[in-house]
Amino acid sequence: MHYNSYFENYLKFGLLAFLLTLVLTTFAFSENLIKSHGISNFGDLKYPADYKSLAYVNPTAPKGGEISTWAFGTFDSLNRYIVKGNAAGSGNIFIETLMTETADEPDSLYGLLAETIEYPEDRSYAIFTLRPEAKFSDGSVVTAADVVFSHYVLLEKGIPSLKQVFSGIEKVEELSENQVKFIFKEPSANNELLMLAASSSVFSKRFFSTRDFSESSLEPMLGSGPYVLDEIEVGKRLVYKLNENYWGNYLPINKGRNNFKRIRYEYYADTTAAFEGFKAGEYTFRSENSSQKWAQDYNFPAISEGIIKKESLPDGNLGAAQAFFFNVRLEKFKDPKVRQALGLMFNFEWANKTLFFGLYDRVTSFWENSEMKASGMISESELRVLQPFQQHLPEKVFNEPAYVPPKSSPNKVDRKNRRLAGKLLTEAGWELKNGSRKNKAGEAFKLEILNYSPAFDRIINPFIENLKLLGIDAKHTRIDSTQYTERVRSFDWEIITSTYGNSMTPGIDLIQKFSSETADVPSRNLVGLKNQGIDEIVKLAVKAKSRQELNNIVRGLDRSLRAMHLWIPQWYKNVHTIAYRNQYSYPSILPPFDLGAFDFWWYDEAKAAEILGK
Repeated sequence: MHYNSYFENYLKFGLLAFLLTLVLTTFAFSENLIKSHGISNFGDLKYPADYKSLAYVNPTAPKGGEISTWAFGTFDSLNRYIVKGNAAGSGNIFIETLMTETADEPDSLYGLLAETIEYPEDRSYAIFTLRPEAKFSDGSVVTAADVVFSHYVLLEKGIPSLKQVFSGIEKVEELSENQVKFIFKEPSANNELLMLAASSSVFSKRFFSTRDFSESSLEPMLGSGPYVLDEIEVGKRLVYKLNENYWGNYLPINKGRNNFKRIRYEYYADTTAAFEGFKAGEYTFRSENSSQKWAQDYNFPAISEGIIKKESLPDGNLGAAQAFFFNVRLEKFKDPKVRQALGLMFNFEWANKTLFFGLYDRVTSFWENSEMKASGMISESELRVLQPFQQHLPEKVFNEPAYVPPKSSPNKVDRKNRRLAGKLLTEAGWELKNGSRKNKAGEAFKLEILNYSPAFDRIINPFIENLKLLGIDAKHTRIDSTQYTERVRSFDWEIITSTYGNSMTPGIDLIQKFSSETADVPSRNLVGLKNQGIDEIVKLAVKAKSRQELNNIVRGLDRSLRAMHLWIPQWYKNVHTIAYRNQYSYPSILPPFDLGAFDFWWYDEAKAAEILGK
């Protein structure tokens, strides 16, 4: 692979290097380049160029101790950037980006590997100047050549959907050892492409000169991050240790962060074993997602003795778009009436009262708990966005309120919803004959809900029973996590529970989740959505010039997606429910967008000593 050999060959000569610097300086002056220590999608940055530390950290937090948690299933790879293998969720811990986000701003990035970003007013390109002190963990310098290599290796060998994510980037070229230029295919009215370039992950070109990036591997990548691999027990345990020589220890963006000497992940085959492991002291921090466990099972001796602390902390993030999702690539789910009918048979109100102890609210929006959530009838501003694509969108988008699942009675089966569901199925060509739903060809309606977690049995099984009341041959299949991953990747599923991890500032990420171009490759477009109208709305969101404009476009997108009945929305809560060994401390004021347990909490020796004798 050849990356800008012109610069590689000729910058060796001092005279030409001088002339190039002179030309670039003159060009920068003539174009009135904007130079900054950070970049924001909209508005000003919170932190000035001379900031000392982030507002929500303890800049004098001690470094030491270990924090540990659990992970589900197993792993056979440490490369999260490719399709092959079952990668460990923490496998990207070694890798840093040019710029990085904070937990108190939804749409800002600040210099990490890159000290500054420069760009012209038309945003047709961006130049990043790397910090001269930036080094990989083996002591080698992070260079512009590494940035160029990283971009193209992800394009050629990374997750296929990245091709669409990077489609706005024309090329990436090395200007000098510490300057790299991203050239975009066309100028932009907003900072979306600048943000994309700034969030580029950087791998070592030299490291991969003797390794195939596309092959899954348990060899840790050479990275520049604060942690390196300490121990590995394949499929069972991963331990990372703080790199004592980490190059970025004293950067303002890192003050008060990366405080644990060791971070450990213990892998469990099922959630019950994981909880028992926590009770037995096999790991020290747990975020609890089961309302039943939270309400009933956190009563073991270590809690009453003060060894384990249980608490709920505010969560200002989007309500997770958690739901049963349909694989709309399948013929049986092509008709939205079918999808709506099946959704009517999930009784959230009964489940929340009977199974969840009333701890949850129902998700109704892909952007729950935010200003991007659509509500009521379509507004004039939304109409202006959606009207050009009206022929591709459901009529209900324009003449009915934003879809919200009807509330069910507290009984397990809501008769009104059952009648409506049956009516919709009949209209869709699935008639009830001798207790069985059949199409015109006489084929019975069969469906499978795929699951890997025993904790979901109590939720899925009552849903299955309700579906059978409609005459549907429904079944619940639980398999191990490895099989589950492979079946989802190959689209060999009908209904699964998952989450769309949407952003507070959606942009290019929408392409991965909702674009037709990513429907048939492994991507975040889970359901396989292909809709020309949605494609055009996504393009508008990517080009939004202000927060107000973006919010309005995304409300229109949310309204449209909900009208398509691509999901059966489940539940969310606006607090973190956590339990941990009472040997950690955190800042008095937590940021809204991240709990930060593994980021800016710290090991408290005084607390640890206090519980040692208990």
